[in-house]
Amino acid sequence: MARKTTTDDPLAPVTLAVGQEELLLDRAVQQVVAAARAADPDTDVRDLMPDALQPGTLAELASPSLFAERKVVVVRNAQDLSADTIKDVKGYLGTPAEEITLVLLHAGGAKGKGLLDAARKAGAREVACPKMTKPADRLAFVRSEFRGTGRSATPEACQALVDAIGSDLRELASAVSQLVADVEGTIDEAVVARYYTGRAETSSFTVADRAVEGRAAEALEALRWAVSTGVPPVLITSALAQGVRSIGKLASAPRGARPGDLARELGMPPWKIDRVRQQMRGWSADGVAIALRAIAEADAGVKGGGDDPEYALEKAVVTIARAARTARR
Repeated sequence: MARKTTTDDPLAPVTLAVGQEELLLDRAVQQVVAAARAADPDTDVRDLMPDALQPGTLAELASPSLFAERKVVVVRNAQDLSADTIKDVKGYLGTPAEEITLVLLHAGGAKGKGLLDAARKAGAREVACPKMTKPADRLAFVRSEFRGTGRSATPEACQALVDAIGSDLRELASAVSQLVADVEGTIDEAVVARYYTGRAETSSFTVADRAVEGRAAEALEALRWAVSTGVPPVLITSALAQGVRSIGKLASAPRGARPGDLARELGMPPWKIDRVRQQMRGWSADGVAIALRAIAEADAGVKGGGDDPEYALEKAVVTIARAARTARR
């Protein structure tokens, strides 16, 4: 997911990795180090925090060595360098040393912007490492991880993995690696469910998402998986209620309002506004009312008002999915 600009050569004299996504920043460094060691196995790597780079330190590190070895100098949190050290680095950017690759990791904000601008002006190779706050970005990341391994995963499997793991890119990358190592052939949603949807919260919301999207068969499959892994039925009815109420809230919100304003008004995180907008297409007020009645009946059924809690949940899921499908006609 890290995007490169200017040049794709990891052995460019200066690489500028910009952003706050730690996994992508680390990968930018690893790529440079790997390329340097492929060219020279004895490459010397210096990985420095801002307080370790004082005025004169960079010149000392870049000075020719007795053995003419290649060096990679990594400076983390470059935006926190002192003013004198930034002046030093700016001077180096104009005449970088041969056999030295300087890697500057910069958060990308206003702090230390002068160094950022100077590196760009000097033609540094740039790798963008933005924090991935949107579900769509994390979904694209998972897809790229599978592509990078040469393996195939269905769109539903990628979405299920994001739903199950959450926002931590390291965990998402690790999950992709595990699935690729353990599973042969195309990775589908059932495989992801087997490995990762045993978490009660995740499983219940997966049921709700599939139901409000009108995907009855998938919702029922997710429901049976959740029940078989011990998810309490009350959590599932709660997730169903939350999913339908979110659609009702957003449907009655002012049109044209910005996601951030809606998030504050409706008490939802901004990423959820985007998801609910996709789910609510075509839903009507009558459909929401029908779905809420079905959830109320299911809630009573799982709390002792019926003989078969699982059947009560299945009935509610089918009713909600039917209401969603009817609304989409």
